[in-house]
Amino acid sequence: MNKLFLLLSGLFLLIGCASDTKDKKKERQGAMAQSVGRINELSVVIETEAWKGALGDTIRKYFGAEVPGLPQEEPLFSMRQIPPSAFSGIARKNRTFLKVENASVTKVDYISNKFATPQLGVVITGKNLAEQSAIIREQIEQISEKLKAVETKEKQRRIAKSLEKLPQLESKFGLSLKVPSAYRIAREDDDFLWLRKDIPNGDMNLIIYEIPIDNTLSDTNTIADIIKIRDSVGSLKIPTDTGSFVTEEAYAPYLYHKEVAKRPTFVTKGTWEIKNRFLAGPFVNYMIKDTDKNRYVVLEGFILAPSSLKRDNMFELEAIIKSLRLL
Repeated sequence: MNKLFLLLSGLFLLIGCASDTKDKKKERQGAMAQSVGRINELSVVIETEAWKGALGDTIRKYFGAEVPGLPQEEPLFSMRQIPPSAFSGIARKNRTFLKVENASVTKVDYISNKFATPQLGVVITGKNLAEQSAIIREQIEQISEKLKAVETKEKQRRIAKSLEKLPQLESKFGLSLKVPSAYRIAREDDDFLWLRKDIPNGDMNLIIYEIPIDNTLSDTNTIADIIKIRDSVGSLKIPTDTGSFVTEEAYAPYLYHKEVAKRPTFVTKGTWEIKNRFLAGPFVNYMIKDTDKNRYVVLEGFILAPSSLKRDNMFELEAIIKSLRLL
């Protein structure tokens, strides 16, 4: 009897300890505050004197660079400067921050979830202002990509709170997308789907279709071929009272090579227009190469919102496109 009593007591003690460990782990996780901040808003932790000088100019030049493909100038990030002495409390809960410090080694460190979650801090160190400016210039592409990845993930998290059910994405195109419930179907054909979301002074749009890989894009003039394809589809599928929905001729689109859904992807950013109606706006076209099905899956986002800022709207459309899964 005593042996049985000791055995049961030890078992209960072991279970209790395991439960306590789990509870403490939950408490530690729960103690980490939720990060705050608007999408594409970057806190810059730097002395005010340096912010007003050459180093601040460098930060504003690169992190506030013009977003390509928009009809009006909008910065890559909206920035606000915080002196190191004020970087405490709620200020440390911002989802992304850039901090500049003096140190004997010139480098860039990435700090995840130090003061809140999700959070990415970029800490730039250097012996002097010149070295700190130099490393920003050298690594701006890598830094901005990491910051934008955090923002994309956060945007997708917010989108996932209320999703639209679109079974036709799987039945027609063999894919899935995380699309907010605010979007509605504007047009649906056997080979084409157009989704639309109303916004103040206009609308946001996402179109989906596919084209065969064979004889689609040439190696010598890829961007011209992409424009030809999008203009052909847009003229046919996007109705207008007069004119056609085509690529703006006055501005050359930007072409990037990316990877989406683990597939090579052409990303084209530019301006669309409707000829003879004086209507125009930005577009982003993702052409994803799916060799398994001998096709390109094409997802394009575009916006009509005259006189309105469009950076964050385009960012939402890209966040939706980047949620793509091929089934």
